[in-house]
Amino acid sequence: MAPDWHSVGLGVLANKTWNVVNLFKSKPIPDRVFIDMTTQREPMARFHSVIPAGGIGSRLWPLSRASAPKFLHDLTGSGQTLLQDTWDRLEPLSGRERIMVVTGEAHEDAVLEQIPDLGAANLLLERSPRDSTAAIALAAAVLLRREPDVIIGSFAADHVITEDKKFAAAVREAVELAATNKIVVIGIEPTEPSVGFGYIRVGDALDVAGAPSAAAVRKFVEKPNIRVAKKYVESGEYLWNAGMFIAPAQLLLDVLAKTEPQLHASILELAEIWDTPGRTKAINKIWPTLKKVAIDYSVAEPAAEEGLVAVVPGRFDWHDVGDFAAIAELQSQGRKGNLAVLGNAKVLADSSNGILVSETNRLIALIGLDDIIVVDTPDALLVTNKENAQRVKALVDALRATGHSEVL
Repeated sequence: MAPDWHSVGLGVLANKTWNVVNLFKSKPIPDRVFIDMTTQREPMARFHSVIPAGGIGSRLWPLSRASAPKFLHDLTGSGQTLLQDTWDRLEPLSGRERIMVVTGEAHEDAVLEQIPDLGAANLLLERSPRDSTAAIALAAAVLLRREPDVIIGSFAADHVITEDKKFAAAVREAVELAATNKIVVIGIEPTEPSVGFGYIRVGDALDVAGAPSAAAVRKFVEKPNIRVAKKYVESGEYLWNAGMFIAPAQLLLDVLAKTEPQLHASILELAEIWDTPGRTKAINKIWPTLKKVAIDYSVAEPAAEEGLVAVVPGRFDWHDVGDFAAIAELQSQGRKGNLAVLGNAKVLADSSNGILVSETNRLIALIGLDDIIVVDTPDALLVTNKENAQRVKALVDALRATGHSEVL
């Protein structure tokens, strides 16, 4: 009997009165900004979105490269890149003139091409990757000098959120909660006991007008093993940590001053000259000295220990598309036996399922393959399966170690 060949449809792959007090009595905080709350604006009027657009997404090699990381690609078939989708979600909340993008110098042209409404004052370029604290704290410090009462919200450029109204509702709650001088995280209600995410242990409910879902954060916990993850989900006390932070910029920087004083001082020095002609000279001097540390460790976890962190549950569909298995699941929408295709390849498939991502127009034939992952680019081809999708990062490390930087 002839095999049951079928063509697979094509996707698209595109490129109130009081002053702010010192939170930490043991050590005074320099360069404080005192805010007269009698003149303070409504919370949403203070809100400014920040999009950190960094990282190379090594688990998505060879599609995601240093020169074209995953946020610059369409991984959903929407016809827009992840960065463009993120911008479109935030624009109704903060307005296009109140969205700041922090990205690497190498991605300046691509970001401006994809986001033509992004003004030069709202594009912060990193000389080199220095992890999330430097990116988010610099944005906070620059915006704080422009608006002393600003509340910032940090939202990664490479996440997939398909329920924009529910997302907007959660952000609005978070901003109202942040206005009570809290660092707020949006936690995702778990759909399964995942070992791929950090978790947030939720505490007592908070009585905050405009934030009916608000609760205290007891602590953050690292990525667990599967046994612990099952306990977390069964307890109903934990949410996934999606890395979304909403906070008064001053509060965020106050915490950083306590935990990483040298990094804090350097960030303030950069922010002071950012909107002046002396920016380039200061960057050349200061940027290489910035400590690499994730904001979870420098701000979120120590702030939670001080009772300064709260959470709003995010009851929307969220994916961090961390590897090709996650993209395959997203594309198949939970249906078994599907072969998802992103790109322009001609595909013939017989009894095969998984995902195929292509940047070429060559014919690709698959026979009798379950959970297959094929990524076809002009200069590199990846073939693996969903079970081993996380191992792609190790492959990238091996390529770097053996001098194959031309394909990274």
